Amino acid sequence: MTGVDVLIVDDQATFRSVARTLVRLLPGWRVIGEATTGEEAYDQAALERPTMILMDINLPGISGIEATRRILARAPETKIVLLSTYAADDLPPDARTCGALTYIRKDDLTPAALRALS
Repeated sequence: MTGVDVLIVDDQATFRSVARTLVRLLPGWRVIGEATTGEEAYDQAALERPTMILMDINLPGISGIEATRRILARAPETKIVLLSTYAADDLPPDARTCGALTYIRKDDLTPAALRALS
């Protein structure tokens, strides 16, 4: 995948900043928007049409899991990566069935992990 347009969704400004930096380290990848709630993510995804969304699970309003379902219902080609501090075994059950491409612990989010998804 070349030319990856990324939407970052997280309610913590510090994490959004880190994610922005990681995305910018990858040639051909760019951040096209940011959102702090599931509702904003849904609206931004409709406007910006990102290739990939980095989606926090725990968000104010609708969860990242529900936002993922809604975005994929409208734009099934979007690749959504769920993010959280949970260990994979501790994920809510619906995280595995919401249609997300994969789950990455925030501590494990690196340029190499992102590149592996393309």
